[in-house]
Amino acid sequence: MFKKILIANRGEIACRVAATARRMAIKTVAVYSDADAKAKHVGFCDEAIHIGGSAPKDSYLRWERIIEAAKATGAEAIHPGYGFLSENEEFAQACVDNGLAFIGPPPSAIKAMGLKAESKQLMEKAGVPLVPGYHGSDQSPMLLKREADRIGYPVLIKASAGGGGKGMRAVERSEDFDAALESCKREAINSFGDDAVLVEKYAQRPRHIEIQVFGDTQGNYVYLFERDCSVQRRHQKVLEEAPAPGLSEALRQQMGEAAVAAARAVHYVGAGTVEFIVEQAANGGMKFYFMEMNTRLQVEHPVTEAITGLDLVEWQLLVAAGHKLPLAQDQLRIKGHAIEARICAESPDNNFLPATGSLHVYQKPQSVSFERGPVRIDDGVRQGDLISPFYDSMVAKLIVHGTTREEALARLDAALAQIHIVGLSTNVQFLRYVVRSPSFVAADLDTALIPREAPVLFNQEPVGLAMAVASAVAHTLLEEKALEADDPFSRRDGWRSHGVMRRTLDFEFHDKAVSAVLTYLHDGALLLTVGETSGPLVFSPSASGIDVRFAGQRNSVHLYKNSDLCHVFTGYGATHIVAIDVLAHAGDSHAESGRLTAPMPGKVVSFAIKAGDTVQKGQALAVMEAMKMEHTIAAPADGVVTELLYAPGDQVAEGAELLKIGV
Repeated sequence: MFKKILIANRGEIACRVAATARRMAIKTVAVYSDADAKAKHVGFCDEAIHIGGSAPKDSYLRWERIIEAAKATGAEAIHPGYGFLSENEEFAQACVDNGLAFIGPPPSAIKAMGLKAESKQLMEKAGVPLVPGYHGSDQSPMLLKREADRIGYPVLIKASAGGGGKGMRAVERSEDFDAALESCKREAINSFGDDAVLVEKYAQRPRHIEIQVFGDTQGNYVYLFERDCSVQRRHQKVLEEAPAPGLSEALRQQMGEAAVAAARAVHYVGAGTVEFIVEQAANGGMKFYFMEMNTRLQVEHPVTEAITGLDLVEWQLLVAAGHKLPLAQDQLRIKGHAIEARICAESPDNNFLPATGSLHVYQKPQSVSFERGPVRIDDGVRQGDLISPFYDSMVAKLIVHGTTREEALARLDAALAQIHIVGLSTNVQFLRYVVRSPSFVAADLDTALIPREAPVLFNQEPVGLAMAVASAVAHTLLEEKALEADDPFSRRDGWRSHGVMRRTLDFEFHDKAVSAVLTYLHDGALLLTVGETSGPLVFSPSASGIDVRFAGQRNSVHLYKNSDLCHVFTGYGATHIVAIDVLAHAGDSHAESGRLTAPMPGKVVSFAIKAGDTVQKGQALAVMEAMKMEHTIAAPADGVVTELLYAPGDQVAEGAELLKIGV
């Protein structure tokens, strides 16, 4: 077995690999960029080597520097994690050429499966079912559109070298094909350096089910069952679970054997994932088609670990060191049900726009890390860390395991409720909505679940105005009590020798001004009035936060205050409310009208308009790239473009004015 390995990645996967290596008494070397100098994975490993600038192209994609770091530290092998160089044939070959073991498949397997078009041709020869489509080498736009028209809409354009939902566009109509193709190719060249695409039939009500496979150098293969990854946004996974609900044993075996056939066809070694599209018929039947093979460990591998009781990273290390697979197919069993939720820095109500910022508060439920247990969290961040625009928006992975799917669902919702993140927008509350949605609860799964359940997933308010204000008032009063002096004349408890005291507290809740009136009664009780809602306010500090009772509701509340912004967390969900200090905000002015600013830091890709153009509200104006994805910036109102303030290729900060629009 290896004595020392280098982990050519960052964040939670670097910590995940290092945890197993430590348990196996293997020393680890971390690599880091400028942005990651103080990152969690740097201190988690035994050694760390700086490899370059913050952008991936200047560090984590510079495989020459990674090879040098491995040789300089005496590492015997390199684990690529996922993303970055994990499916880079050139990097895998360079490891071999420099006497380093690549903890992954041989370069030939990466090459065979790396280009989607070629891999589908190979799978067809191996007898693996394929989705109808065009996988040819002729990439002329005219031919691609002709093939799409032949296949029939809707179709899916996919970057041949792609993955992770990047370089992928669904097209509903022929007239939309050209614009979608141009956008897909642009994102593909930026993400993978290759703009070749394939066009496939877009299956109706499809499920995305993948099979975990393993192979060793002795020619042994197994499949470790399946994962359902159907719940997606922007073609990227949100929730994954194992085993796939409703999958018969017969179909499970058919898909597993097809996945092994795919792995065997390329002489695969190590961990890999064969992804299938499963078409659901009205009569309940299912038909599966090969989609692609990911020649690496997957983000969602913990759910497979949970239901099999295995450590897949340990298996990777054993196989890379030349050992035989620890178990044969007939020794593998499914135990219970597991679900993984990807916690991301993003704004679901704003088209999942990625967010950046510091984790001012990062509270997690009681859990284990990188181990089997009912609740597990894999992350690569700590409280106070910065979520930067240079890398993926995922903050952590929450994995739960239960005896049944129902138990796992309840455990997942309870764990999500205990996650408190302050400092940037996240999808935690959105995940709770998904987990409790009728379709997900009933296991009515397909890749359109999120748009189908949109009314119960977006623009909801789990904590109403009354409880938000009551929580903020209770927190304010507890703060005042903690600061008050022993002098009774300096106390703010509302005591009067005659009459009653009333205080007006001003708030802003979802951009609406709110005034609350707090009345101090003679018996020490408090009466709170918020709009037309009025009643006693009763609260007390508790071990789990503040116990707040108002307007017929009782909640255990955690409130974190950052300046005048109050973040309120309850068992039902989370919200925020602004406590306005009138004196502190005297002189503030509203933002100028006619300005359009960058919603996040990133790069300007293109402008769809020029100075002098008349635009309408909602019209696409510009395309920005951030966190590996393209984002379209739309006009906030009708007007005339008076000036463009940046050029394509320029880097811009969040809030930077991109252009001016006149009335």
